[in-house]
Amino acid sequence: MIPKQGLSDLAADVRDINYGGSIKELVFNPETGDFEACTRGTSHGSGEIVTEMTEGGFAAEMAADSPSIRVILDAQEIETLKDGQDVVEGRAYEWEGENVVHIRTKPLKHSFGKERKAYFVKNDTSIPEDAKYVVIVDGSKAPVCRRLKDGNSETLHCELIPSREELYSRNKGILEVDILKEKRVLIVGLGSFGSQIAVELAKAGVGSFALMDFDRVELHNLARHIATVNDIGRLKTDVVEDAVKGKNPYASVDKFPIDLNDNIVLLTKEVRKADIVVCATDNNRSRFALSKVLKDEGKTGIFGRAITRAEGGDVFRYRPGGPCYSCLIGKGFSNEEEISDLQSARREGRIPAYVSQEDAEAMVQVGLSSDILPICNLMVKLVLVELSKGKDSGISSLEEELPYDYYIWANRRDRHYSNWKPFSEAGQGPTILKWYGVRIERNPDCPLCGETINLDSGEGMIEGLEGIEPEL
Repeated sequence: MIPKQGLSDLAADVRDINYGGSIKELVFNPETGDFEACTRGTSHGSGEIVTEMTEGGFAAEMAADSPSIRVILDAQEIETLKDGQDVVEGRAYEWEGENVVHIRTKPLKHSFGKERKAYFVKNDTSIPEDAKYVVIVDGSKAPVCRRLKDGNSETLHCELIPSREELYSRNKGILEVDILKEKRVLIVGLGSFGSQIAVELAKAGVGSFALMDFDRVELHNLARHIATVNDIGRLKTDVVEDAVKGKNPYASVDKFPIDLNDNIVLLTKEVRKADIVVCATDNNRSRFALSKVLKDEGKTGIFGRAITRAEGGDVFRYRPGGPCYSCLIGKGFSNEEEISDLQSARREGRIPAYVSQEDAEAMVQVGLSSDILPICNLMVKLVLVELSKGKDSGISSLEEELPYDYYIWANRRDRHYSNWKPFSEAGQGPTILKWYGVRIERNPDCPLCGETINLDSGEGMIEGLEGIEPEL
């Protein structure tokens, strides 16, 4: 028996080790009494997969033949089968640690569960011999799921994923799901901003997503990202897809694990297909590149960012024909970038090479997740307003309430906002925890959207600008 402290130490070791992008699991070997690390998705023999952390150490998955196992089916898939073929092949996934079996007609690309043969049939007489799970769908009653083992049949408890109408019933009168399900949103950057925004839009009922980010989840991301410890090492596009599908199983998701700066042709293609674009990247180079594509393709884009340590942030909305992101920066508004991780900050020169490792680590102090949520929420609101524009819905009133191109938010009266008034004494002056809208004029000499396009000078404009607050 491994002592509690031994388990804790082992857990820490597994979390801290860099496995080069592969996901590791702990498996308990009953023959040796030891926990062993192995690659996720591989065969574990007779070992039990450790899936949860508890105060006492670990909890292993329940036995596969447990009588409490539940089956989750897709109501929409069931409807399409009622008048279809007598036998439809599917797949069953025995999900580790959940004691739940997911049965689908289409494979789950993001599943790590054990895959079994499953069939949808109309009656007992047409069950294939190699079936492990059988779902009987006769059209007149609720579907019945059976698990076959050694010639015996066991009836399992079934739960249906709600229909689209049921799933979004509480949005009625506020959001028009029938409108949103036909909309496609491109989200560029899936860090703390992009991941939160994707989930909120999925919950709102947006039907199609394009997700673009080359990065993988690292330990330092977890403080603000939707990812969990089990996602360390996974591509952010895969993690966010899982989250979107978890909230909206009917959503279509296309993933692009690429750097947009190296794939402008593909970026342009996806911008063209999208109804709106969310720019949630963490550097101005990519924001300028995306701003240029939005202008060329005549598409609306929502830009959002946090200032270092999430002391505050801003949101910018580009509309075709209006001021672009370069116009905004050229007006002298704050250009201070948030430093969210040491490696990229070194690479991009935001932390100079001469700065010691100790001092550099002190500079990488990101803000709280609660600091960025107000910024994410406004971005989501603006996206929904744009997607619902011209339609009679509960959110349509926000078209008049949110007329500005640029919005400023402060979380704390720190460095950048030290001259702002305390909340209790603000009067007519700017204070924290309040949105301020600012009208931005298009710059005729803008290097990105002006008469003469010059991307190089567009990047050069941002260098050396001091943080200048607008007159409010």
